[in-house]
Amino acid sequence: MSQKVALITGVTGQDGAYLSEYLLKKGYIVHGIKRRSSLFNTDRIDHLYQDPHVEHRNFILHYGDLTDSMNLTRIIQEVQPDEIYNLAAMSHVAVSFETPEYVGNADGLGTLRILEAVRLLGLTEKTRIYQASTSELYGMVQEVPQSEKTPFYPRSPYAVAKLYAYWITVNYREAYKMHASNGILFNHESPIRGETFVTRKVTRALSRIALGMQDKVFMGNLSSKRDWGHAKDYVRAMYLILQQDQPDDYVIATGITTTIRDFIKKAAAEVGMEITFQGEGVDEKGYLTAVDEKVFSQKVGEQYLEGIKARITPSHALTSASSPLVAVDPAYFRPTEVDLLIGDPTKSNTVLGWKPEYDLDGLIKDMMQSDIKVMQKDAWLKEGGYRIMNYFE
Repeated sequence: MSQKVALITGVTGQDGAYLSEYLLKKGYIVHGIKRRSSLFNTDRIDHLYQDPHVEHRNFILHYGDLTDSMNLTRIIQEVQPDEIYNLAAMSHVAVSFETPEYVGNADGLGTLRILEAVRLLGLTEKTRIYQASTSELYGMVQEVPQSEKTPFYPRSPYAVAKLYAYWITVNYREAYKMHASNGILFNHESPIRGETFVTRKVTRALSRIALGMQDKVFMGNLSSKRDWGHAKDYVRAMYLILQQDQPDDYVIATGITTTIRDFIKKAAAEVGMEITFQGEGVDEKGYLTAVDEKVFSQKVGEQYLEGIKARITPSHALTSASSPLVAVDPAYFRPTEVDLLIGDPTKSNTVLGWKPEYDLDGLIKDMMQSDIKVMQKDAWLKEGGYRIMNYFE
C-alpha cells in the first residue's frame, strides 16, 4: 500500500507542527506550506526538517500563501494530496480588528481558493479536506455549552472571516460531494503557542517574573472565560475527522471553562507562587501574597528565591501602594468582547471516539515547565553579559 500524502497549510504554526509530527509517526508523507519571510520562522518544525538533497524525504516544505490562488493550485496539483489540513490563518483576534481586509482575504477567501483548486483539478474523490474552524464563531453565545447546532454570532473580523470559511466548506461539500469537514476547535494551547496569545503571554511573563527579569504583566479582561485544551490532543481530533467515511462538522473541546484570572493563579501556583487579586475592572490587580519555597526552589531555582520573596505582600497587608505582578490595561480590551466559551464535545466523543489526554492542570504544567527553561536560558545569558531578546507586543 502506498504512503498517504498530506498537505498542511500553516505548517510552521503550533497546530501545523504538532500535526506534522503526528502524521509522520503514522507513516505519512507530509507537505507543508509556509510563507516567505526574511527571518527564519521554522523553530517549531526544525526537528522535522529534511534537507532537499536527501532522497526519499517524507517532510517537504513549499513557499505559499492563502491569498495566492495560482500558487495554491500549483502546489495541490504537484502534491496530489490524499488529505489537506487548512490550518493557516491570521488567527490573533485582537489584531484582526486592525487588519480586517487581510484577515477576510486570507482566512475567508483562502479557504475558498483551496476548495476551488481541489474541484478544478478533479481531485474531489481523492482529496479529503479539513477546515480549521474556531469557537470564536459563537461570539455572543446563544446557548451554553456550545455544540454543532448552536447558532453562530461572530464578534470580530477574524470570526466573521472564519464564518465564511465554515459555510463555504459546507457548501462545497453539499454542492460537489467533497469530503470536506469543519473542526470547530475551542482554545487549544501548548508550550509552542504564539507568544502574544493570552495563555502563553501569561506563562512567559510569570516565568520572567519568577526569575527577576520582569516586574509585572498587563492583561485585558481577566473575567473572560475560555475552554482550554492541549494542542496535542486537538491535532488527533483533526486526523480522526478525516478518517470518517462521511464528512461532517465537529466541536472539539474539553467542556470545562476557566477565567483568565484563574488561569493566571494556576500557572503561578505551578511554580509555588500564590497570587491574590483585588479590585474590579481596570483597577483590578494581582499581588504575590505567598511563596512555597520548596516548590519554587525545585522548579525555578534556589538562587532566585530571595528575589521573589522580596515581592511578597501578605493578604492582610495589601494597600494601594503595594506592587502588583498583574495589572489591567484597557488597551487590551476588544471593541466587541467574547466573554464565555465552553464547548459540548459529545459528538466528537461518541462519533470520533476522541477524548483529551491532558486536563487544564496538565496543560499548565507543560507550559510553565517549558517557559521556565526558556527564560532560565535568557537569565543565564543576561548574567553572563550577553544580549537577550526583548519581548514586546
